[in-house]
Amino acid sequence: MTAPGPAAPEAPERGTPLRPALILIGVLLIATNLRAAITTLGPILNLVQTDQQLSSVAASVLVSVPLIAFAVCSPIAPKVAAKLGLERALGAAVLLLAVGIVLRSTPPQLLLWAGTVLLGVAIAILNVLLPALVKRDFPTRIGPITGAYTAVQSGVAAIAAGVAVPLAGQEAGGWRLSLGIWAGLALVALGVFLPQLRRSAAAPALAGTTGAARPWTSALAWQVTVFMGLQSLAFYVLVTWLSSIEHAAGISSVTAGFHQLFFNLSGLAGSLVCSALIHRLPDQRAVAITGSLLMAAALTGLLIAPGLGVLWAIVAGFAGGITLALSLSLFGLRTKHYADAGALSGMAQAAGYTLAALGPIAIGAIHDATSSWTPALGVLIGLALVQTVFGALASRPRTIG
Repeated sequence: MTAPGPAAPEAPERGTPLRPALILIGVLLIATNLRAAITTLGPILNLVQTDQQLSSVAASVLVSVPLIAFAVCSPIAPKVAAKLGLERALGAAVLLLAVGIVLRSTPPQLLLWAGTVLLGVAIAILNVLLPALVKRDFPTRIGPITGAYTAVQSGVAAIAAGVAVPLAGQEAGGWRLSLGIWAGLALVALGVFLPQLRRSAAAPALAGTTGAARPWTSALAWQVTVFMGLQSLAFYVLVTWLSSIEHAAGISSVTAGFHQLFFNLSGLAGSLVCSALIHRLPDQRAVAITGSLLMAAALTGLLIAPGLGVLWAIVAGFAGGITLALSLSLFGLRTKHYADAGALSGMAQAAGYTLAALGPIAIGAIHDATSSWTPALGVLIGLALVQTVFGALASRPRTIG
């Protein structure tokens, strides 16, 4: 007597079935952790720098450490999932994130650096594997689900940045609470995600056995990668330097801080708009071009009319939300299998976050060399136009392999 044949193909990829609503809640809770640990540092960096006696260079490196971890660790995330299974890799990364956040806010200074490295590694794994999970479990709703979780991560990032200074207070070590409190959010996400760890422990396809799982030789994969990298570069440059650009134009530091809040909140709106449009259009070219040109317009506005900083912050945040949601959706839309989505995600985020890590440093160096933000903004506007071209190419209705 033989077992029924149709059920067999599902065994390697699926274990105990879970309701889609529970899976979606787990995805959204993980998404709440993708930026909060990063955006909390910027507003209180001066407090950390003063308390830990860090030089300006050391403080800049501290900000860039997570991005460097993204670049280095993104290519290995699919291999981690192949070894542990998709769900267990995600669960382990959330736990590692909580540990990293706690260590970062704990004396001595060595743990500040060690914790920052660990949280960067954890977020890198989460960034790469979430699109693969969405591709596998929601193959017909990639755009809406991706837009929803990018909106959540943008919204929580905005809240985290907005409350960082009040939580830190006036005490010398108050920044530790402001940074460390977000470990609780990671533990909540892990608790809700735990039922999913009962699913299959192995996902061999993520090791790169499918035909399209070698994206490094694909022109389309490189188009997705460049688009991902340039939109990430624009976001992290503005997170790092928007307040300084506005301050140089005569806007107070307090007001510029509120503009950062608006920048992050409008990213939430952009992600939701993108998710609503992706599956209503024959392809994503209109979305990519519109989002990229809006970013170019916001950067041009900062150049020629910086006094209207709040407007440009809102437009830039909205544009960034659109292009972030789109770039993450492309990992699933441009591939045929969730393993291939993981491989493309690893490639694009490795190269993309390398650009993102170098961006704030390069733009700051251009400013220091010229004593003006004008050349730096000119470079950013040019990159936004290049992003428009690659976004249009990456958004054509094609798949890798």
